[in-house]
Order: sequence, then C-alpha cells, then structure tokens
Amino acid sequence: MSERKHLIYDPARECMSRDELTALQNARLIETVKREYENVPMYRSRMDAKGIRPEDIHGVEDLKHLPFMDKRDLRDYYPFDLLAVPQSEIVRIQGSSGTTGKPIVSGYTRNDVDIWSEMMARTLTAAGCTKEDKVQVAYGLGLFTGGFGAYQGADRIGAMVVPMSSGNTQRQILMMKDLGVTLLCCTPSYATYLGETIRDMGLVPGRDIKLKAGCFGAEPWTEEMRIHLEELLGIDACDIYGLTEIAGPGVAFACLEKEGMHVNEDHVIAEIIDPVTEQPLPYGQKGELVFTTITKTGMPMLRYRTHDICYLTDKPCDCGRTFARMSRITGRTDDMLVIRGVNVFPSQIETVLVATQGVAPHYMLIVDRVNNSDTLEVQVEMTEEMFSDTVSHIEEVRRHITEQIRSVVGITAKVSLMAPKSMPRSEGKAKRVIDNRKL
Repeated sequence: MSERKHLIYDPARECMSRDELTALQNARLIETVKREYENVPMYRSRMDAKGIRPEDIHGVEDLKHLPFMDKRDLRDYYPFDLLAVPQSEIVRIQGSSGTTGKPIVSGYTRNDVDIWSEMMARTLTAAGCTKEDKVQVAYGLGLFTGGFGAYQGADRIGAMVVPMSSGNTQRQILMMKDLGVTLLCCTPSYATYLGETIRDMGLVPGRDIKLKAGCFGAEPWTEEMRIHLEELLGIDACDIYGLTEIAGPGVAFACLEKEGMHVNEDHVIAEIIDPVTEQPLPYGQKGELVFTTITKTGMPMLRYRTHDICYLTDKPCDCGRTFARMSRITGRTDDMLVIRGVNVFPSQIETVLVATQGVAPHYMLIVDRVNNSDTLEVQVEMTEEMFSDTVSHIEEVRRHITEQIRSVVGITAKVSLMAPKSMPRSEGKAKRVIDNRKL
C-alpha cells in the first residue's frame, strides 16, 4: 500500500555483508556455548553425553552438533535452573502460559532488555516508525512479552508511546482518534475487531483515524488476512515474530516489502530442520524453525525448537537489509490437527475463509469424534450483507466454502454460517480450535 521509502534503524548491522555477518555469528556463538557449558548444568550434561566440548564449536557450521532445547526444558527446570548468570543479575522476568499449570518464564539481564529493545526498534522502524510517530500498544502489558516489547522499541526510537494494553475497545479507539495515533501494535485478530468497531462507529480511516501502519503478531495469520486488514484500516500491516524464550517480539520482522520477515541474525541464528529426522534443511525448504541466541546472557537458548513451520531464504530484499528472511508461519508441529488421517493446519482453512466474499474473518474449528470417526465443523461469521441476502445465495456460499476446504485440505467439513457479530471476539490471542476428542 505504501510508497514511503524504506527506513532502517541500524544500517551498519542490518545491511552488513553475509561474510561479515557469519564472522560475527561465529564469534558470538563460540562465546555463548562456552558460557552455557560453564554455567548451566543441564546443558553441560547434554553436551557431555554427546561427547562435545566448547572447544569443538568453531562457528555456525558446527551448530548442528549441539543438543536441542525446547519448551519442556523451561517447565522441567522452572524457574531458575536454566539461568547462566546469578539471579542478582536478572532485572526482568517475562513469561507465557504453560500447559501444566506452570508459566513458562525467562530471565532477562539489563543487556538482554537492551538488545530486545534494539530489535523492536528495528521492527517498528521497518514499518515506517520515526520519533515523530505516535505508537499505540494494545498488546497486554504483563508477563506476556508483546506489550513491553512494543513499548521498549517505540521508546528507543523516541516516538510517543500510548501504552493502552489490551481490551477496553471503545477507549482504545477514543485515544487513537483524539491523540492522532499513527502506528498500532496488537494481535491481528484484535486489529480486525478494532477496524470493524471503528467502521461501526461511523469513523473513517484516514480522516478520523490517522493510522498509517501496524505491527501485528503473537498468533498465526495469513496473507489474505493481512490484505483484509490493510483495506479495513487503510494501513501497511506488517508481520512480527518473537518468543519469550528467545527475546520476545522483534526476533524477526517484515519490512514494507512484506515478503517474509527479516531475522535479526546478529542476535539469533535461525535454522530449519526436518521435525522427524532433526536434520538441517537448506534455504527454501519448509520445516521446523530452530533458534540459537548469541547475545542473550541471562538465559541463553541453544538450538531451541520452536515447533513453528516455515522456511528461510537468503535472497536479497529490495529494502536493502541483508538478514535472512523467514516465511509466514504456516502451522506448528505440535498443534497440527490430524483429522481422519489428514494433517490439517488452521491457517489453511483461514486462507479459504478470508478469500470468500460474504464472510467475516471470525471463525472457529470444532473437532470431535462421533461413532469412532473424526468430524470437523467450521463455524464462520457472515457479513451483514450476506446475512440479509437470499437463502439460495447463502447456501451457494456455504457449498463453495465446503468445496474449497475439501480441495485445499483434503477432507470434508461441515460448514456453519453464523449470524453477524455472533462469534466471540478476542482482545488477545484468538482461540481458533476446540478439539473435543479424547486423544
């Protein structure tokens, strides 16, 4: 949408040659492995079990020899057993919800917070943010990294920050309008809800709402949803990616080219592996995303398995950045639905729904098992125009969605068209799947 020129926060780093970057990564990886081996007993024992010593790691080419880490480690060694520094050096705890009742927490040193702020400053700058902008943060401000990450990045740039946190939609829009907010940070599902509410209030983007861009993340979303958001709000919608365990949002970010997300490779090393064989895959091949932090001091992560599925490319970007880019996340190895023997990702179905005229981007997938056979129901909300249309046309749209899902996913789903505004709205991460099977 935008014809604004590309802004780069730190050209010296973000545009360095690949040879310079590799040399920097090699030096930082060697130091990180040494620190982890000396200070984290769990990882030292894993390296010893594989017969690997820190002096065996000479650079990125040796990364494949190191043991993996994953979210289970943060639960098993909760809360402080993965720290590589004394607790007195930890200035921040950030976390996310866990699956066992315990939160997933990560300790940040002052160095870690500074680096995270820098990565988010790069992220917001790539979306066109300068110190003249006003940034509304509608991610939650708490243990979840989204709110603090966006706040820190905008603060580092020197922009005006409006730390709204999530929820209270009417007040969000009031502040957006009265303060002349130009950049929005929140989940894409909440951005959609905000956009719809702005329209329902009779406000016009570009006239009453001055937004020019948004940095959206924390949940999977499709290219079709990005286009919908840009049309709804009249903005550039930029994808961002991050994990509490690595550094929060800002690990990777889209520029205005919107052709993948630049990985901050001077701070993290990205790999793609085959999730079954655990062997590294080349650029352009889809697999599981793995990260190694090389500047994080509080709780470094070596070969951390994200379970997110994507691919990497090192093709040059027209924006001038030389960092490798990761594609949009297309699913997860651990939330993939297996329905009647078919692998199904919610993002596949979202692609069908967002591309269909007459339905809104609010949906729910309900999986169940009836008479020993899996069932899938796709509930999707109709627009006001569709709801007031003829019964025959509504039925035609339902059949179209059913056929498209069968074509894209490979299974037949029951499609239920719901009344406008009947589906639950999310002010945080949207819940898209209800699996009632006893698996």
